[in-house]
Amino acid sequence: MPTVLIADDAAFMRMMIKKILTEAGYEIAGEAENGSVAVAKYRELRPDLTTMDITMPEMDGIAALKEIRSLDPNARVVMCSAMGQQTMVIESIQAGARDFIVKPFQPDRVLEAIQKALS
Repeated sequence: MPTVLIADDAAFMRMMIKKILTEAGYEIAGEAENGSVAVAKYRELRPDLTTMDITMPEMDGIAALKEIRSLDPNARVVMCSAMGQQTMVIESIQAGARDFIVKPFQPDRVLEAIQKALS
């Protein structure tokens, strides 16, 4: 079963993604509340996939994505964005994100993005 690291500064958002993924049979490897914690946890846990919020304190999702991809060029990262963050979404895809999901999360879309990123 694929393992997932969830990075989002909002505990509620992490809980929502965790619920969607665990119900679909994914294993949650860990959670991170900002980009620097996400990078440290990625290094430690080596999850199959990471969901990464774009806007986070300390280190944003795009900076964390770049750092994770420099540690592991094959890292699979799906970005989470709010409406209207088109420029940042494009930047994150260019930096190597596999896909993105938009808040508020639609369970079907989340699972579709995760499955696509893992295949």
